[in-house]
Amino acid sequence: MKVSIIAIGDELLIGQVVDTNSGFLARTMQPEGWEVADVAVISDSAAEIRRAVSEALKRSDVVLTTGGLGPTRDDITKQTLCEIFGGTLREDPDVTADIIDVFRKRGLKLNSLTAAQALVPTSCRVIRNRVGTAPVMWFETSDPRKVLVAMPGVPFETEHCFSREVFPRLLEAFPRRDAIDHRTFVVAGITESDLAIRLESFERDLPQALHLAYLPRPGIIRLRLDGHADDPAWLSRQMDIFSRRLIDECGTILLCEGDLTPAQILLQRLSDSGLTFATAESCTGGNIARTVTAIPGASAVVCGGIVAYSNDVKSRILGVDPATLEAHGAVSIPVVEQMARGAIAATGASLAVATSGIAGPGGGSPEKPVGTVCIAAASDDGRCISATHHFPGNRSRVVDRATTTALLAALSLL
Repeated sequence: MKVSIIAIGDELLIGQVVDTNSGFLARTMQPEGWEVADVAVISDSAAEIRRAVSEALKRSDVVLTTGGLGPTRDDITKQTLCEIFGGTLREDPDVTADIIDVFRKRGLKLNSLTAAQALVPTSCRVIRNRVGTAPVMWFETSDPRKVLVAMPGVPFETEHCFSREVFPRLLEAFPRRDAIDHRTFVVAGITESDLAIRLESFERDLPQALHLAYLPRPGIIRLRLDGHADDPAWLSRQMDIFSRRLIDECGTILLCEGDLTPAQILLQRLSDSGLTFATAESCTGGNIARTVTAIPGASAVVCGGIVAYSNDVKSRILGVDPATLEAHGAVSIPVVEQMARGAIAATGASLAVATSGIAGPGGGSPEKPVGTVCIAAASDDGRCISATHHFPGNRSRVVDRATTTALLAALSLL
């Protein structure tokens, strides 16, 4: 199934807001074999909306729009769609009830502009938005059958409405008659080009119905094995055969089967082993702790984290020897090793990681340029591994790379 996405909003065109909805929609549909044919980002203009909708309906059977459904006068998507598909605006009592309920829960007073969001075209089917005030509108044409679904642009509303209401209805309206399968594997410690050389014979032997995709992220590479065939039983057998072979080909560089992040893998392994985790961070500023604790269930594994930005805190809280700081500097292997061990002593964790580096844009030197980060992982049985890394890019990229590398170091120690 081909889908066109139209993201509506002047704020998207000027970069004031980033369009995250289109990526979410594509990721949600892809496992079911639905392909995004194109994504258009357009202004809050009736002429632009009419043009984009007309072109999208020629290319795709399903068109998804996000944005332009707010209560202010610059949100004109609803009125324009009413002009395109016909009908008049009417008040929907269920939408009115939802709006009143949302405002009551938020402790806000309902005004006339927001109340007007309950006015919907008679030409659409209304899908209630349980987390916001703008309803979802489902429009259809009969010959040929085309569907346009207009959704609010607030990301958490889009995600809630599409996942729970819209996509299930689309799957019912356009049922599949073939079989698809996806398997994901995560590897680390190898470049994308070296991995491609390693898997050259594997890819050559793949049946035409199967395809291997390389999805690199900083520090890791996700391998997605996709299958698409008319015979579900045959496809399942082939996916099993080549999944086992891919696992064998990857060997020790394989981190896990499944689409998991390094943080998810680490928490899973720590939990399975009955171990706990802590962080001691300088240049990453708590990003490792934030990444890990963002995962549900982290409280069962994570003891705590210490952001030791100053040398004084490194010494007083983590027990780093001032003489070591004086002799080697804060960005050094001896210091991060002592930081990691100090985090274990301070929190009682089984395993800890530590970072100290120069994220930039200033602060570098010829000996320690911007992007230099020392990382250590230590365990409560006395083991410790450490290394100095040189990460390219701006400050945020250095922090992200250091975060991933620290998590991979912890996995290596496990």
